[in-house]
Amino acid sequence: MSAIKGEARGKDQARLGLTTSGQREAGDTMPEAIEIRALQPDEIPLAVGVLARGMRDNPLHVAVYGADPDRRLRCHARLIRALFRTSSAQRPIAAVRGGTLVGVTGVAPAGTCQPGPARKLRMLPAVAALGPRTARRVLGWTSTWAKFDPDEPHVHLGPLAVDAHLQGQGVGSKIMREHCARLDDAHEVGYLETDKVENVGFYERFGYWVTGEQPVLGVPNWFMRRESAAR
Repeated sequence: MSAIKGEARGKDQARLGLTTSGQREAGDTMPEAIEIRALQPDEIPLAVGVLARGMRDNPLHVAVYGADPDRRLRCHARLIRALFRTSSAQRPIAAVRGGTLVGVTGVAPAGTCQPGPARKLRMLPAVAALGPRTARRVLGWTSTWAKFDPDEPHVHLGPLAVDAHLQGQGVGSKIMREHCARLDDAHEVGYLETDKVENVGFYERFGYWVTGEQPVLGVPNWFMRRESAAR
């Protein structure tokens, strides 16, 4: 890539909120307290960036979007942006440190996680903009996940990510503790999907267990359920 093209791509990523400008980089020891709270509407563009960066290298995203990390970043940001735009029922949880969004998860209340025809139609332009090959892969991915979605009422967690340069420092655990406390307070069942084997053990620490496994585009995926501790 030429220096000029690289600079232009960097400017595009900054414009779309996909860079970590103004944030500490790898090795940050997270000295400031983390606040866990509801994501505010004006923070959605920042949340898109956190989720795109934090999930850029997920095995399933490599299979869906391709080998180019910059393309994965842009494609997933486009999909997440459309998800927020079309999912008014979402109740996202944010992790904030020193005024900076460092982690976020989507939370779909019971009965809202599977899109109806109208919502699918609103999502279609964003999926089509990814290109025919990637769009087919996205549709294959989401249709497989939909087949495993439980019939029982449940709260659907995800996507969940901590900004790429801050992973492994306990931010995700703080988000999960808050999410699980809400599930228990409301006596609700939790459900999620993951394409990373290391995440299986992470979620098991919070009471989730594997109810199914299925490859998607050759990538193993795990489907996990959590019973409310108060049930």
